[in-house]
Amino acid sequence: MAQILDPLPPEQSGKILCCYINATSKIQVARICNIPNWYFERVVFPGQRLVFEAPRKGQMEIHTGMMASSILSDKIPCDHLMLNEPSAYEFDTDSSDGKDPINTKPMVQQINTKIGDTTKPLQVAGLAAVD
Repeated sequence: MAQILDPLPPEQSGKILCCYINATSKIQVARICNIPNWYFERVVFPGQRLVFEAPRKGQMEIHTGMMASSILSDKIPCDHLMLNEPSAYEFDTDSSDGKDPINTKPMVQQINTKIGDTTKPLQVAGLAAVD
């Protein structure tokens, strides 16, 4: 996953794919400050999932928004936020049986339709509609 606006410095090795979820009801700011020559700061809305690349030694600070201020509410090592990337065989769609190994349910389910007259005359509070 590329960081278009703020790529990792070329001298950084060992980048990892990470995910942070804002499980609070408040807006948060996720910031990594301990990597020289790199700026990473994102707003994370309540319930939002933030997926990003970071150096393994990165330290994420979570600032929780309060009225006209923010409070440093957590510091999380990026290696604790690391995603387990699926191996190539999990996405192998060239299998001989033609089945998708991930999605086993059909994408479009059958729609049950009732055949027949489905329109009825309108009835208004004690008055019958005239056909």
